[in-house]
Amino acid sequence: MTRYFFVMLIMALIGVAIIVKAGVTMFAERQYWQDVANRFIKENVAIKPNRGNIISSDGKLMASSLPEYRIYLDFMSGEREENKRIKDQHYKDSLLRANLDSICIGLNAIFPDRSVAQFKTHLKKGRNKESRNYLIYPDRISYIQYKEVKQLPIFRLSRYKGGFHELIYNQRKKPFGSLARRTLGAVYADTAQGAKNGIELAFDSLLKGKDGVTHRQKVMNKYLNIVDIPPIDGCDIITSIDVDMQDICEKVLIDKLKEIGATVGVVALMEVATGEVKAIVNMTLCPDGEYHEIRNNAISDMLEPGSTFKTASIMVALEDGKITPDYTVDTGNGIKMMYGRAMKDHNWYRGGYGVLNVTEILEKSSNIGTSSIIDHFYGSNPKKFVDGLKRMSMHQPLNLQVPGEGKPNIKGPKERYFSKTTLPWMSIGYETQVPPLNMLTFYNAIANDGVMVRPKFVKAALKNGEVIKEYPTEVINPKICSDNTLRQIREILHKVVSEGLAKPAGNKQFNVSGKTGTAQISQGSAGYKTGKTNYLVSFCGFFPSESPKYSMIVSIQKPGLPASGGLMAGSVFGKIAERVYAKNLRFSLTNAIDSCSVLIPEVKAGELQETKYVLDKLEVKTTGKIVSIQGKAWGHGRSTTHSVVLENKPVGSKLVPNVVGMGAKDAVYLLEKKGLKVLIQGIGQVKSQSIPSGTLLQKGASITLIMEQKIDR
Repeated sequence: MTRYFFVMLIMALIGVAIIVKAGVTMFAERQYWQDVANRFIKENVAIKPNRGNIISSDGKLMASSLPEYRIYLDFMSGEREENKRIKDQHYKDSLLRANLDSICIGLNAIFPDRSVAQFKTHLKKGRNKESRNYLIYPDRISYIQYKEVKQLPIFRLSRYKGGFHELIYNQRKKPFGSLARRTLGAVYADTAQGAKNGIELAFDSLLKGKDGVTHRQKVMNKYLNIVDIPPIDGCDIITSIDVDMQDICEKVLIDKLKEIGATVGVVALMEVATGEVKAIVNMTLCPDGEYHEIRNNAISDMLEPGSTFKTASIMVALEDGKITPDYTVDTGNGIKMMYGRAMKDHNWYRGGYGVLNVTEILEKSSNIGTSSIIDHFYGSNPKKFVDGLKRMSMHQPLNLQVPGEGKPNIKGPKERYFSKTTLPWMSIGYETQVPPLNMLTFYNAIANDGVMVRPKFVKAALKNGEVIKEYPTEVINPKICSDNTLRQIREILHKVVSEGLAKPAGNKQFNVSGKTGTAQISQGSAGYKTGKTNYLVSFCGFFPSESPKYSMIVSIQKPGLPASGGLMAGSVFGKIAERVYAKNLRFSLTNAIDSCSVLIPEVKAGELQETKYVLDKLEVKTTGKIVSIQGKAWGHGRSTTHSVVLENKPVGSKLVPNVVGMGAKDAVYLLEKKGLKVLIQGIGQVKSQSIPSGTLLQKGASITLIMEQKIDR
């Protein structure tokens, strides 16, 4: 039993030793043995391509792949033959000791967050461990920092002599930080693993490129990487996003969210004719008290839109010929019972609005007015109303270029839970869900003469600077309604801003059209009033009203009252619209000229041939005849409304010339040429001369010139 015990003990110790050695090999020496293995891999080694860039519509880089490095030191590097290794190791030890101070000083200069002493202690610790894969600095470093480290003593040597080596990572960088973060999307830490969401995911097949293939071949006792198939770098993607507009939208929205204590805010700005999304902001209040882009709320939020939906309801009735803008509804005292439920206008506590026409119903966003119209004309046939909404493509998904969109939920009369109260409440934006971008697409169609176009996030794909694929504007619905209905609703939407509740969205410099929305947010099965009531305030519209260039939706979720689509979302719309409009202004220089402007320059007296040469170069018209004497033509220039009149008055050789109005250089030249001694008092132009012009000339006489500097006021 004793022998058996010792045999089992020895076997157990051997087993433990094997496990320990395996652990050391797998973890402590992992990188070394991986490198040894790599030296003998000869076939089908993949080469990863560079991922393509994402570029804004105005040519700015929004996402790009840049290399990052982790740097290591192998303290046991050298040839594997024992004698040679020992010899090289002694040499390297002495080399490391001799250069340790220089290395640590250099590392401190590159990475100032760690002192020279800390680097020295750190490297000595690695040397004592005889580590083969010792991490020099804990964080990933940039390419520039890597190149600087490579210049340090020992580190500049080859890997097998100096021991310095690195791991390369392709890191996705966004020069504009979090701007349009959710729309651009994200990739995994190693970009070779692909993308997670947004444009990065939707266009991953174009962005990622194609792997190359290489093999290792021994040439003159060295292994070289021989490329069989070169990698093909990914394409660059040109987005519709305008960086300046995106920045404007984000800053204005966040200011308002902080002001009112909102939880979520969305802004989407679209170019009317093309459907290009120029800016899209999705902000959520996070535990740190700041707003960040967590999800793409603009395309995914399935919320009841509220009063912005009233525009669609009224358009259905207008298109079916049920009403005209002058059609009136008695909204009473602001409360009306509809199938056992109280429908209220927002001013019910002040006695309501009484009789309103259709235009006033939308101006004042009357719930009773809108629901009464729809219930009266479609209560017996709700399918006709729903068909009218579908005719305007309100129910269709947008099939966007980016993933994650929600599908509009427009109830039909044969669906479950469609009751008597469904139709009137649906008409004012309840019991239906429409994502913000879908609602914007509808209003954009109103601005675009009835043509509904698909929102576009990507315009083209480039390869080596050449367009290889374009993404043209796609039409969802060529005509959402008749021209007459379109004209009527556009007039109404303009009055909603100019005369109604949406005045904060307006601007004195240009006209804005649109509709406000204020809705309670359902808590699901808990209803609307469980706990603190949350509200969705919104404004959707377009500008300028006469010839719409941009459409935009602002949607804000906030807890509790006050809640106003006009004052809150409308004011955000107005500020953004003003700055975007100003950004796109292109004035002619003639617009800067007022009735008092003088475009013809004032001209000094002097040599008129030189004056005419300058004026001709400036394309200023000149009149008058110039007569030169001995190659010079002296005179005065007189500015009129459209030209400069050059007045040349030759003076006899025995008379004093007139130099009033000349500069000192010309006056002195002319007078001294006549033999006079010139004295100058002051600076500027000649105001007066002590010897009047036309006086008989006496050579050697002194003449004093009084100078005066002219001040333009």
